[in-house]
Amino acid sequence: MTRIFTTAALLAGTALAAPVAAQQTELTMYYPIAVGGPLTQVVDGIVADFEAQNPDISVEAIYAGNYDDTRIKALAALNSGDPAQLAVMFSIDAYDLIEQDLIVPFEEVIEGEEEAAWLDSFYPALMANGKIEGQTWGIPFQRSTIVAYYNKDMFREAGLDPETAPTTWDELVEMGKALTTEDRFGLMIPSTGYPYWMFQALAIQNGKEVMSNDGLTTYFNDPAVVETLEFWKSLSTEHGIMPEGTVEWGTLRQAFLEGQTAMMWHSTGNLTAVKNNAEFDFGVAMLPGNERLGSPTGGGNFYIFKDASEEERQAALELIKFMTAPEQAAKWSIETGYMGVSPAAYETDALQAYTAEFPPALVARDQLEHAVAEFSTFETARVREGLNNAIQAALTGSKTAEEALGEAQAAAENLLSAYR
Repeated sequence: MTRIFTTAALLAGTALAAPVAAQQTELTMYYPIAVGGPLTQVVDGIVADFEAQNPDISVEAIYAGNYDDTRIKALAALNSGDPAQLAVMFSIDAYDLIEQDLIVPFEEVIEGEEEAAWLDSFYPALMANGKIEGQTWGIPFQRSTIVAYYNKDMFREAGLDPETAPTTWDELVEMGKALTTEDRFGLMIPSTGYPYWMFQALAIQNGKEVMSNDGLTTYFNDPAVVETLEFWKSLSTEHGIMPEGTVEWGTLRQAFLEGQTAMMWHSTGNLTAVKNNAEFDFGVAMLPGNERLGSPTGGGNFYIFKDASEEERQAALELIKFMTAPEQAAKWSIETGYMGVSPAAYETDALQAYTAEFPPALVARDQLEHAVAEFSTFETARVREGLNNAIQAALTGSKTAEEALGEAQAAAENLLSAYR
């Protein structure tokens, strides 16, 4: 461990005291690695830069798998008494973390007008999941929207305009049919990993949110929501443009790169990996709409744990401020595909030059105009699991959409009733 030494004052007017080691603040940060790209190296590089500028703070980053793995491991560490001061976890975990009294609002950590202005510097759509009952519990960092990736070469081959992706559900079906051949599908939407996320995108496009903004109510059995799940299933069973059953989140990017599908919906966090590995001309577009355009935001927020000492909270805040600063956010966006979390990030020379050369890097940010907060309620994990199971039951044909979503709604009502 690097330590800082200070020279003591002269003692007795003549003698010098021996150097005394100043105490270093040690931070443990849990971090999710769930999407493509060399994320560990990027985060390690940012942390190293921070430590170089802040030699009185050391940071141990623990890479803990996907978002659910990260939450489980971080909370297990806290429960066992292992030190952990901050983490990047799901933006949608905020309700559960507040309920368990594990995190502190940033209003209790920041000081002065400058830090208050920093708190207000992020895109409002990315703050929606972190602002609850007038306080800010999470700061956006690894953030995304769902975007549509498409193979322009396949568009040309099918006689479609390679610069024009589907903008409506009808166009999605029509183009999907033109792109489907014996060797490939026109479209793949993942239905494992985060099926609720894709479903929320489809539902908002159909004009209906799946939850209220206070975490207390879900609308899974609303006719428009049921119709949404029926449409998703129809893409395979009726229109034949997507595989029947489920589509794997974890292997979909590779399926796209290998030409198994002409279009895929996925996180913008995959953008740099697709850019670096695609051996064909590809495009990125906003998701199509039916009643409206729309995508939920996604990804992770920084949280500070309540057990951290005052000194550790301030050190954690300094790390978070550093990692979300425009220059770091720009570097992060370029190297991963995730969004720069503030308008100022897109005003940096680095990101302006990058987006001028590679305009697809702006699609996720531009889609914020149509974005909604990602699905989140009290008892989020259990409510979300019920919705995920319903989606997969309908897509695999074991239940009708109406039956599956009705059961998920009844289970959610039971879980949420106590919080009302």
